[in-house]
Amino acid sequence: MNQGITKDRLEVIEKRIDKLIGKMTIEEKTSQLLHISEAIPRLDVPEYDWWNECLHGVARAGRATVFPQAIGLAATFDADLLGKIGDAISDEARAKHHAALRKGNRGRCRGLTFWSPNVNIFRDPRWGRGHETYGEDPYLAGTLGAAFVRGLQGDDPNYLKITANAKHFAVHSGPEGCRHAFDARVSEKDLRETYLPAFKALVDAGVEAVMGAYNKTNGEVCCGSETLLVDILRGEWGFEGHVTSDCWAVRDFHEHHKVTSGPAESAALALKNGCDLNCGCAYESLLLALKTKLIEESDIDTSLRRVLRARFKLGMFDDENDVPFSKIPLDVVCSEKHLEIARDAAVKSVVLLKNKNNILPLRDERKILVTGPNALSVNAILGNYFGLSERLSTILEGIVGAVPEECTVTYNIGCLLDSPKTNVHDWAVFEAKENDVVIAVMGLDGTMEGEEGDAIRTTDGDRMSHSLPKPQLEYLQGLAEIDVPVILVLTGGSPIDVPADLVEAVLFVWYPGQEGGNAVADIIFGDKSPSGRLPITFPKSWDQLPPFEDYAMSGRTYKYMTEEPQYPFGFGLSYSKFEYEGLKLENDAISAGSDLNFEFKLTNSGDVDAEEVIQVYIGLQGGYPEQPLWKLVSFERKELKGGETTQIKASVAAEELKSVNDDGTEGFLLGDYTVYAGGSSPGKRSLELGTSIVSASFAITL
Repeated sequence: MNQGITKDRLEVIEKRIDKLIGKMTIEEKTSQLLHISEAIPRLDVPEYDWWNECLHGVARAGRATVFPQAIGLAATFDADLLGKIGDAISDEARAKHHAALRKGNRGRCRGLTFWSPNVNIFRDPRWGRGHETYGEDPYLAGTLGAAFVRGLQGDDPNYLKITANAKHFAVHSGPEGCRHAFDARVSEKDLRETYLPAFKALVDAGVEAVMGAYNKTNGEVCCGSETLLVDILRGEWGFEGHVTSDCWAVRDFHEHHKVTSGPAESAALALKNGCDLNCGCAYESLLLALKTKLIEESDIDTSLRRVLRARFKLGMFDDENDVPFSKIPLDVVCSEKHLEIARDAAVKSVVLLKNKNNILPLRDERKILVTGPNALSVNAILGNYFGLSERLSTILEGIVGAVPEECTVTYNIGCLLDSPKTNVHDWAVFEAKENDVVIAVMGLDGTMEGEEGDAIRTTDGDRMSHSLPKPQLEYLQGLAEIDVPVILVLTGGSPIDVPADLVEAVLFVWYPGQEGGNAVADIIFGDKSPSGRLPITFPKSWDQLPPFEDYAMSGRTYKYMTEEPQYPFGFGLSYSKFEYEGLKLENDAISAGSDLNFEFKLTNSGDVDAEEVIQVYIGLQGGYPEQPLWKLVSFERKELKGGETTQIKASVAAEELKSVNDDGTEGFLLGDYTVYAGGSSPGKRSLELGTSIVSASFAITL
């Protein structure tokens, strides 16, 4: 939990905290539990604003490297890469913080306590904030999130580089419009099997902070939940960091949830159940809560100790020269090294969904029309919670920068992003006829999906339509009628009904960050082979989904969905072809608590050097209705040269073979299982799309 900080150092910090708290008045104590913590000049405690964001780069603080949005990072299936990105972000955060501090700027988004990552489960593709997450699978989200946290917080024995925050705890994934009053009802099995594991993984990785969600879970407000904050987070998991509320979530207790009568009662409920820091204003009523005996001063001291501990770990009360991270120079911001990482991440995030007759990569085309509303759109590469850079590469710019001089590139927007009118430019369709290939850049942007109040083209940020917006679809239909191949590049953070029958190739590129255009060009022109994989199931229709407000996992995600998807979880094509063969188990039966060891042969049967994302799934045989069909238990990237074959030795840890019972307890279900290794999740649809998967049966016994 201490993220590398030594025991001796922590003992020194505790003594300093004791001394500081002993000198504070009660008014000074409560002032430190609000997200804008007041200065206490007589004790040399400076003002501090806790509100900072770094979902995919330092956000809302001017210049910063903009990495792909979180859902795009999930599509890389690359934990090592997430660690590098976390390290790069925290370098920039430290450099920017100390530069601002020297100029006296202590405002919002200039601090060191970052409210990222978002490890909620993207359980329903309609949720507008799903693109902030690492997808629908708890194992994937936990593995990537933990690597990101370790990169952010560093491994110095005396100081945290910055603090990460696991949000939003817990059972939180829409609808956005009713999040302030919604009660997410879940079974113990779903709670423990789906909604909590990623948070547990981050706690195990030493995350310093956890943020409570706006909603209730099973009748308890999340930011004041005894079950979530006391029993599970601190009791079962041993979390020692601090908890913060989502912004103005404590005010929701009395204004929307109606579980308390007013601010003092709300503040008392949150504080007594372990919500230490209040983003908002409710904790201004802590003195009244104390006066009316709703809380005791010891409750205030407990939370004060936790938030001060975080600041001491960051070195906020030490001489700058003693804090190694204070020496990180400002020239790391948007440095070439960080841009290379951003480009690598964007390349690895691109998912190739269709490639008819291997039209991609483009090679000898001499006339290219780039069209579509997102070709020159900055919104389509940024996502949300983003920083800014003077080196943003839109997709049009990336393509233009990649083609040789003898190739002619023209551009026509073709249609609007979304509009009550279709507004298709007939001239654009006519112009397309004069080209060798059309690259149509379409999809969504941050104005169409996002947080409540953030997406301006929808009421609450959620997506109520699965289709490509009407003007884009009609324009694409017009392009499909001419005798010129169309490459469809789709941006977005959630599943779209991909009109694959209208085009020769489809690339899903998410919100790829500032190097997005260059990365897409790397893929289109063959400098890189696509290797991204879908971190969320693409359904054929919203009609396949359970009601949005239903938090039961039955029928949701690749683990429980029995209807055939358009594209399955884990799917993605390459410019090469990977073949899995000969999966051999070390033992056909293993005792409960043992690891599963096996090996198989992996061949790159094409002539292109490429990376494969090896995925391993486990499924319990016998049609158990409450058990997942299968679940991801391991993944890794492997680069093979064209024609190369390698033998892969793999192991699944015993912990990943456990099942969650109906009462929420974990254990080993005895019986017959299947282990699958391949380039996508198991199932008929993956095989239809040409994915190679091998399997073998084994048993778990006493």
